[in-house]
Amino acid sequence: MLRKRIRKILLFCLLTINIIRGLPHLIILYLHKNRSSVIADTKRWLSLMEKEIRMPYGFIYLMVFYAQFRNLFYYRIGSDNFLLNILFRKVPTLTIATGSIGDGLFIPHGFSTTIGAQSIGKNCNINHNVTIGTVGGKPRPVIKDNVVINAGAVVFGNITIGNNVVIGANSTVNTNIPDNCTVFPPQSRIMKWKTNDEKSSEII
Repeated sequence: MLRKRIRKILLFCLLTINIIRGLPHLIILYLHKNRSSVIADTKRWLSLMEKEIRMPYGFIYLMVFYAQFRNLFYYRIGSDNFLLNILFRKVPTLTIATGSIGDGLFIPHGFSTTIGAQSIGKNCNINHNVTIGTVGGKPRPVIKDNVVINAGAVVFGNITIGNNVVIGANSTVNTNIPDNCTVFPPQSRIMKWKTNDEKSSEII
């Protein structure tokens, strides 16, 4: 009985501390012109993670436990103010340098990811180790709605990725992709040594 009471008190204290930490962010959220996009991001993240948490607690929850969400929030408000960053630090290996991003962008991990598209549509998913950018200063990719870019993919150049496209893990894309397509890399191949003594091998 005593343990339960102590646990409840600790949880209450933790919740209170995090609400205080997130108070400046909440104020900025509700006063900022892009609040509708942040709220849409929050709702989609919580939905995909199957978390039934209402605003503003859902926003605080994501800010506390998902650093990659913080990067997206700071992008939305156009600032990574030093004081805000002290309260909730960003993922240092996640770079978002895109002209415009539609509502509902989901970044489940964000490790070692560079998002440098010209524009990204609504309800897109971008996984870890993804690079989106340009070569030689040429125009950057345009990514439309409901696109999923899986881990390790590279998307670059003056190209357009159509609606409802899925880009498979470790794919390299430098050409236009029409709507409703799936892109995947070449099949992995197996190299077999002929004998333990021989250094020659064959592809099977």
